[in-house]
Amino acid sequence: MRSPINRREFLLRSGGGFGGLAMSQVLGSERSTPHYAPKAKRVIQLFMNGGVSQMDTFDPKPKLKELNGQTFDPGTGELVESVTNSPGFKVLASPFEFKQHGQSGRWVSNVFPHMAKIVDELTFLTSMTSKTNVHGLGSYMQNTGFTLPGFPCMGAWISYGLGNITKDLPEFVVMPDPKGLPYNNLGNFTAGFLPAKHQGTVINVKSNSPINYLFPPQEAKQITKQSESDGLELLRSLNQKYAEKFPSDSQLEARIKSYELAARMQLSAPHIFDLSGETQATKKLYGLEEDKTADFARRCIIGRRMLESGVRFVQIWSGAGGPTNNWDNHANISTELPKMTRQVDQPIAALVRDLKSRGMLEDTLVIWTTEFGRMPFSQGQAGRDHNGGTFVTWLAGAGIKPGIAHGQSDEWAWKAQKEIWCYDLHATILHLLGIDHEKLSVRHNGINRRLTDVHGHVINEILI
Repeated sequence: MRSPINRREFLLRSGGGFGGLAMSQVLGSERSTPHYAPKAKRVIQLFMNGGVSQMDTFDPKPKLKELNGQTFDPGTGELVESVTNSPGFKVLASPFEFKQHGQSGRWVSNVFPHMAKIVDELTFLTSMTSKTNVHGLGSYMQNTGFTLPGFPCMGAWISYGLGNITKDLPEFVVMPDPKGLPYNNLGNFTAGFLPAKHQGTVINVKSNSPINYLFPPQEAKQITKQSESDGLELLRSLNQKYAEKFPSDSQLEARIKSYELAARMQLSAPHIFDLSGETQATKKLYGLEEDKTADFARRCIIGRRMLESGVRFVQIWSGAGGPTNNWDNHANISTELPKMTRQVDQPIAALVRDLKSRGMLEDTLVIWTTEFGRMPFSQGQAGRDHNGGTFVTWLAGAGIKPGIAHGQSDEWAWKAQKEIWCYDLHATILHLLGIDHEKLSVRHNGINRRLTDVHGHVINEILI
């Protein structure tokens, strides 16, 4: 009779069975050679769910102040459309004060006092454009390049194209807002038609068990170390027998990979979530001990620790899906927007500073974005409706020219003068990771599918 083994021993010994075969196939050889030398090794994306108002944050428009309260008339003869029925379309000036900051002289609203101090590290894309002004479709588009479900998201494509940095952690990790999942729920983190192992691993940082199913539930008293060892040994035996009978079953290989990864994470992941070792200066920098910023600060610090530990792509969300607790400021921009900015401003600025101080910003790409912008006229009295015509994204870090802006919206911040699409942003991100976006493709239903579809060009103007 075999002696019982623990998880660590199981992982070490699994090389003799099908589990080890799967590991060698999907972990050892999965590190792909980039198409060219990458500038970025890893990515952290900060997604503001709900549609951030560009003219109230990073894209000031004096025209709105000049014509505040007058009927919105762009003078182009184009039909002005809005998601909701708000008759009149009265111009709404920003209620916030803008000032220039840094050597770059970048204009930033007073809702972002901390980000204003790091503008010389950032590159702004001020004419981002979306095909849609509907939350779910817009979120799909910015994450997957398509407005319909079923397509792999950017994190999954990066995982598929480059593989893992470390075998002990996932390639792609997602930290949603604790208040709830964003629009589309898990659809924003999907692997689509790519192998399921490339989908985002969702982390709940407020849970006693941030990663689901790593440990047996406390109430399961019948599960002991001995029973777990016996179970793992039985599983190894069954997997080996099945593999011998069906040697070409790639789905089993993928499942084994996920189980083995979960087991390894029980050993490697707990320290990532323990922030007791962070210095008091770091905690203060992020606002970890302040009520308004603590949640996002914790996720930013954990995101940084994950990058340090070998996670390739981390996505952090601000805002849940639905009518409240997000950036969807329909009712009153002057009260709703500051509520959201206070939660993220200090932690995000701290993240950029922290990465730089640790020498990580040189090979880490930071992305701040949203699904679309908002209208230059009022909805009701003081809110703003959805606008896919223009919005703002910024980047920082590896391979990016700091302290510049690229693109421009019109004088109303209604539409982009020269559109920058998600395809261009995605192509640029892949480029910085050493991937040619036209060569990263998968044959699916008779079509060579790409993250950038049949579009996209690298935004060379913002690259070093």
